[in-house]
Amino acid sequence: MDKIPNKTCSKCGAHWIEGQLYWQTGAKGKNEDLAGLVCNRLPDEDIPECINSKRGDISGQTWEYRRGFIDGVLEQATKR
Repeated sequence: MDKIPNKTCSKCGAHWIEGQLYWQTGAKGKNEDLAGLVCNRLPDEDIPECINSKRGDISGQTWEYRRGFIDGVLEQATKR
C-alpha cells in the first residue's frame, strides 16, 4: 500500500497527514468544511496557492451555516 504524502497549505496552514485534514489548530477536519469556511472565500489572486482538492465544493459548513446555528441556539436560550 502506497503511503499518502503529508502536505501543508501555504495559504491557510491546514495540514493533511496520510490524507486526513487537520486544521492549523490540530483538530481533525473535513475538506468540504475547509472549502466552505476558508478556500471558497479566497480572493482570486490567492486561489493558485490553495491545495484543498475540495475548493469550490459547497457541501461543507459555511460561516452562514454557523451563524444560523448560533442564532438558533441563542434564540432557544432566551425562551427559557
